[in-house]
Amino acid sequence: MTQQTTATPGTPYRVPLVAFLVANVVSICGTRVSAIAIPWFVLVSTGSPLKTGLVAMAEMLPLVVCKAVGGPVIDRVGPKRVSVTADTASMVVVALIPLLHTLHVLRFPVLLALVAAAGALRGPGDAAKGTLIPDIATAARVPLERVTGLESTTERLAGFIAFAVAGGLITLVGEVNALWVDAASFGVCALLIRRWVPSNHQKPQTPEEDSYVQRLREGWRFLRTDKLMMPLVLMIAVTNLLDAAVAAVLLPVWIRDHGYGPGHTSLILTSFGLTATAFALLASAIGHRLPRKLVFTLAFLICGAPRFVVMAFDAPVWGVMLVYAIGGIGAGFINPVLGALFLERIPRPLLGRVNSLADAVAWIGVPLGGVVAGMAITGIGLVPALLAAGAVYFVATMTPPLFGRREDWGPTKDY
Repeated sequence: MTQQTTATPGTPYRVPLVAFLVANVVSICGTRVSAIAIPWFVLVSTGSPLKTGLVAMAEMLPLVVCKAVGGPVIDRVGPKRVSVTADTASMVVVALIPLLHTLHVLRFPVLLALVAAAGALRGPGDAAKGTLIPDIATAARVPLERVTGLESTTERLAGFIAFAVAGGLITLVGEVNALWVDAASFGVCALLIRRWVPSNHQKPQTPEEDSYVQRLREGWRFLRTDKLMMPLVLMIAVTNLLDAAVAAVLLPVWIRDHGYGPGHTSLILTSFGLTATAFALLASAIGHRLPRKLVFTLAFLICGAPRFVVMAFDAPVWGVMLVYAIGGIGAGFINPVLGALFLERIPRPLLGRVNSLADAVAWIGVPLGGVVAGMAITGIGLVPALLAAGAVYFVATMTPPLFGRREDWGPTKDY
């Protein structure tokens, strides 16, 4: 299937890529602001940790569900339109929180509803942006790995600095006023995508009478039957759960039990983030020249189980930092490889729904990571929990290369 990518006449071919990356950074920074400002606003205004937790759940649950079921809309309407519409609506929904608070009419049930609506919009909006990547690569005349690598680099870099920026902003202007900035960030994203990102949508060749459920089932059928993608998605779900477990519980408990302070947690995670960001940038430059299966296997061997094992054997804190820094080297290559692999394997008419379903499945374990880690430490102790987590991480990450050894890890089809 030959496709022509349409962009604004006279626009330099790298502009869509730059606009997409800037929108990605703005989106991540805005998300970090709301992730801190909204819970803090609830905590200081109600004094209730329970209500604070309910707000966090009210955002995450609709986000995952709507990401899973929003794929047919992306395929039918087009990823650019869905992204711009979701960001524009998110701007309005988030802005209502500080507006209603200023008018003294913001009640907790209303806040829950607004936060849930924001999460429901973010799910398909984020998935739609990922679905735009092939069109951006075509418009910018670069390999898919270049775009997925730069996306991963900006995501890690923005995530690395955004929490500090968010904390400073909230301290400077207050949590309520910070939400105005968060709302504005959605508007900036909508403008950047609307103005400079190319539109290359083609409606799927499916009968108009096909129901929404049938189209969603078609995406699930492709994901479920692909002999490489399904093992990869399930593996990502497991590793995301374990990554959440180590960041939220296992590492802080290890730091506390060894007499260190919370600053050491930041140092260890920072050492991982720095190398992951640097090598994601390297992957964006050379990833398309490397054998994907080999890179995938080596990257997870480096960044997976060793992080858990080094803590289980009571290494000094500098040794843990070193292992995390080396692990970041492997982590930097993972997202560019997996992102390009997925986008090439999924047929273009199914890209929205399959990509959305895969993301939703991969996110399922994230909210459970801290709970699972806490239960494991309570039940068997910290060291056995670390060794068990490392063993599960190793088995999970080596399963796709084993079961997908006969699959083609390179481009499979030309859509």
